[in-house]
Amino acid sequence: MRTKHFVEKIEHKRIVHAIAAAETKTSGEIRVFIQHGAMDDAVAAARAKFQKLGMTATRERNGVLIFVAPRSQKFAVIGDEGIHQRCGDAFWQQLVASMQTHFKAGNFTDAVIHAIDRTGALLAEHFPREPGDRDELPNAVEESL
Repeated sequence: MRTKHFVEKIEHKRIVHAIAAAETKTSGEIRVFIQHGAMDDAVAAARAKFQKLGMTATRERNGVLIFVAPRSQKFAVIGDEGIHQRCGDAFWQQLVASMQTHFKAGNFTDAVIHAIDRTGALLAEHFPREPGDRDELPNAVEESL
């Protein structure tokens, strides 16, 4: 799929609202990144972007990146060590499988919001919001240009 077509169909405001809503219940951080251009390995690219975006700098190491590369028709969800230790690979695999269903149906925004909602619930379970918690990372759909 052409990245431009994907970006035109994705509803940034709904996604940003979903991130903000999910983060009201947790100290965890969720980010969405859209990779323009082709790439081979979505997981490796997501890990590199995770580092570059400073997502390992959260106090509890509970950041999650939803990484989408529409031109390559690939995506990945990466969680920092704090959350990964609590949910393991099974959660990420189930999340990716459920997102694939939405993507295949052309429901791009729904796929991302589904991932945000599920991730937010997991983060709230293991990292509930405490008094004084602050938003450590931006709530935005970021893109490479």
